[in-house]
Amino acid sequence: MRKLLALAAVGTAVLLGGPAFAADMPEYPPIDIPDVDYDVGGSFYLRGSAALNFHWAPEVVHPWDADDVDPIVEYGYGYSWGAGFGYETGTGLRFDGTMDSVETTGLKITKDDGDPDDGDYTLMLRSTVALANVYYDFGLGDLGGYSSGGGAFAYVGAGAGVAWNHAEINSPLGAPIPVPTGDNVSAAGAVMAGVGYDMGTWVADVGYRGLYINEINNSPTDDTTSSYYEIHDNWIHEVRGTIRYRLD
Repeated sequence: MRKLLALAAVGTAVLLGGPAFAADMPEYPPIDIPDVDYDVGGSFYLRGSAALNFHWAPEVVHPWDADDVDPIVEYGYGYSWGAGFGYETGTGLRFDGTMDSVETTGLKITKDDGDPDDGDYTLMLRSTVALANVYYDFGLGDLGGYSSGGGAFAYVGAGAGVAWNHAEINSPLGAPIPVPTGDNVSAAGAVMAGVGYDMGTWVADVGYRGLYINEINNSPTDDTTSSYYEIHDNWIHEVRGTIRYRLD
């Protein structure tokens, strides 16, 4: 009986003394473990661009006569502007789709065959160009990659798509038959490189774009006549500025 009473007394003392002991324990502040920031995160963006350009092509051909080839003696110049929507992965890679309006004038040939239609012919081109593009951005101080960390960066890129061309020819005064206006659809592509500055929500860059248009012609002119022409391997070299706005 005495042992039972002793055990009961010890248990009662423990129950009564436990809270008091706990109250005497020192309190420590909670430990805040921060999230790991890998500085990698994707975001969608809108973009707008404007450029000045220089239009180069080798020659004008007339399919009805394999010998009727006119070398281009002066090159064109003009401008472009456009918009697009894209996504950047945060690892340096980004992708976008763009739509640009491209205009050039002044691409010229000179006919000097002793015919009534001799003289200078100049091209006025208006194209709508749609491209799917991929780029790689890299920090200028870290050639290993770029992860939307802000500051200066450089980029390279390439694109592929289609061009809807509208071509008009200024014929020389006195030409018996002016060259007909025409439209065609052609494959297109681009290569790009430049530098920029990332300000967070806004990103600005300036760079080079080489826009390739496979063929310009004046369809639906009859391609068996001398009035029909084709201009292959057009390169429109641009100095272009772009502003991007991140949506998130």
